[in-house]
Amino acid sequence: MVQAPILTETDFHKITALIRKRFGISLGPQKRALVISRLQKHIYNLGFKNFADYLKYIENDLSGKELSTLADRISTNHTYFNRENIHFDFLGKTAIPYWESRLKSHERMRIWSAGCATGEEAYQIAMVLAERFGPLRVEKKAAVLATDISRAVLQKAGQGRFSAEDVSHLKKEWVGKYFVQINPNEFEIKDFLKAFILFRRLNLMRSAFPLKRKFHVIFCRNVMIYFDESTRRNLISQFHQYLMPGGFLFIGHAENLNHGQPFFKYIRPSVYVHEVRP
Repeated sequence: MVQAPILTETDFHKITALIRKRFGISLGPQKRALVISRLQKHIYNLGFKNFADYLKYIENDLSGKELSTLADRISTNHTYFNRENIHFDFLGKTAIPYWESRLKSHERMRIWSAGCATGEEAYQIAMVLAERFGPLRVEKKAAVLATDISRAVLQKAGQGRFSAEDVSHLKKEWVGKYFVQINPNEFEIKDFLKAFILFRRLNLMRSAFPLKRKFHVIFCRNVMIYFDESTRRNLISQFHQYLMPGGFLFIGHAENLNHGQPFFKYIRPSVYVHEVRP
């Protein structure tokens, strides 16, 4: 019987240090079982007998392909439609009208879904926009950027296909408006919604983001809970840089911005604004 790859204490510290450095994800000692469960079979299939050899393999892989695979396997991509629905209510009733009254007729409202996972958040943002502007005008009035570090989840997100259980979290009216039923258990996002969403890979650990224009709204929900304090501070500063004055930042209900940070004004739990100052 072939023995499963062994994870020593030394190798655990090395691999968690690599994950923290490259992806910003902080894994404490309690996450040892998670690392084993998500990597052990993969390492075995690659032909390695231990994690030390796997780490050397990553270091020698100049293509970066295996590092990307590591990100796919370690990232937590749990999401669903209508998650923390109060944010979508605020988006539709407050944030969109605020910017609609301030943008010129030719300007598009730009929204960034950072850490979009399999796309539910980005698509629901698009639905809220379509409710406001109508299916015939929404592509001219708005644009959504959806980013994640995992290529695997981005590929699934781009397909826009969801199970009957997935869409059951949405209003039935919205399912009829925004999905095509492929079979009894599969629904696909309609093309007019896909048309103004751009899915791209982006590592939030980058010192600078390759983004040309600022956004009016940023969603980054239940992402920073996996980061250490230094990474969170840097990311909040980055969001401030890429958000228009008066723009809104949504974070997860389990998250908060540090008291005394100079970038955002508290509006309500998990909702902040890039304060317009004289």
